[in-house]
Amino acid sequence: MNRLTTPAQPLSNPLRRSLLVSSAASAAAAFSFPALAQFRVEISGVGGTQLPIAIADFRDEAMAGQSVAGIVRADLERSGQFRMIAAPAGLSETISPNFNEWRGKQADALAAGSVARLADGRLDVRYKLWDVVRGQDQGGEAQAVHADDVRLAAHRIADSIYQKLTGDRGVFATRMAYVTKTGPRYQLRITDADGEGGQVALNSPEPIISPAWSPEGREIAYVSFESRKAVVWLQDLSTGRRRVLADFRGSNSAPAFSPDGQRLALTLSLAGGSQLFTISRNGGDPKRLSQTRAIDTEPVYSPDGAQIYFVSDRGGAPQIYRMPANGGEAERVTFSGSYNISPAISPDGKTLAFITREGGSTFRLCVMDLVTGQSQKITDSTEDESPSFAPNGKLIVYATRAGGRDVLMTTTLDGRIKAKLVASTADVREPTWGPFGR
Repeated sequence: MNRLTTPAQPLSNPLRRSLLVSSAASAAAAFSFPALAQFRVEISGVGGTQLPIAIADFRDEAMAGQSVAGIVRADLERSGQFRMIAAPAGLSETISPNFNEWRGKQADALAAGSVARLADGRLDVRYKLWDVVRGQDQGGEAQAVHADDVRLAAHRIADSIYQKLTGDRGVFATRMAYVTKTGPRYQLRITDADGEGGQVALNSPEPIISPAWSPEGREIAYVSFESRKAVVWLQDLSTGRRRVLADFRGSNSAPAFSPDGQRLALTLSLAGGSQLFTISRNGGDPKRLSQTRAIDTEPVYSPDGAQIYFVSDRGGAPQIYRMPANGGEAERVTFSGSYNISPAISPDGKTLAFITREGGSTFRLCVMDLVTGQSQKITDSTEDESPSFAPNGKLIVYATRAGGRDVLMTTTLDGRIKAKLVASTADVREPTWGPFGR
């Protein structure tokens, strides 16, 4: 795994979003949209207050080519808020549940649905939810979708159930971006929030790092080494069209959109060293924010756009700082540990996720309450990197290493429930969770 280096260490590997001072050597990458291989989800841990819910196989879901109920179950389990209760086959949204029977099975909620083919070839996917404890019909929904959108329909059902039962907005129909490496090839993938489905946005023989979503989810920024140096690109995800945003002298790295989407913060070395700048999403001249001889990198905006959190070694070792978004005096945020990098801010602005180093080679995911300053490690792995919050702030996705491979994990903020998104053929890294709005 690749880390921010301290002054006592040589710069060794450019594939992390932190310091990008080496160059790559190959031709430009080609844009393509091949299908993504399937993932499977492995869920571990036990939550403190999980709601027991039964989700029956949807009637006639075989015509959809995949298990709609299975996708919904996996989504809800991954959230850490639910525990699955077995349900018999043959149920659908048209049944009248025997609530006493379901209470006897220790279920607090029940969901069932069906899939039917419409005259125009689309699939009618519908479901209904019942509150078993109160014996009440909680309503449902119906969606008419093309066969290619069945997974999205299932994710929307999971979102609907999640919101009805928790009061919070679900994130299962959102998207995720990450980079895979298979042999010498790199791919930037845009997928469902469970790591499945989706398309390849960029295919390259050279490294791709630091993907960052625009706030409305229409564009993604990233760093590509295809021109023998680190260059920041912007890509329209609906058309595939891309353009260079930052190709200044030296290294161009670590893009992050402002909350209004009009500017990006990034790290440039055009003035010597690695310093923070902002630039319009339309390009133009960058504005310098930091004026130090230190390495300043990995900027991220606070949700209100008033501040930028970033990593700097100005105190002798990498720590997380914050400054006004237009530049100014910086204050240190992390004090526990001698090496803290990769800041991510929760959507409500109350929690900081970051990576801390223990000893010489153990890197673990931490969360900090930004009001109290209290922090805790929430993983027991040793090579964590690149945390990113779900848009509802209830989960974090991060990269780590397991079984000799780079994989993605999601975790609840207390670290109790984790889900591994396991790719069968590729190393996976640099995850970033997309916004609401799909």
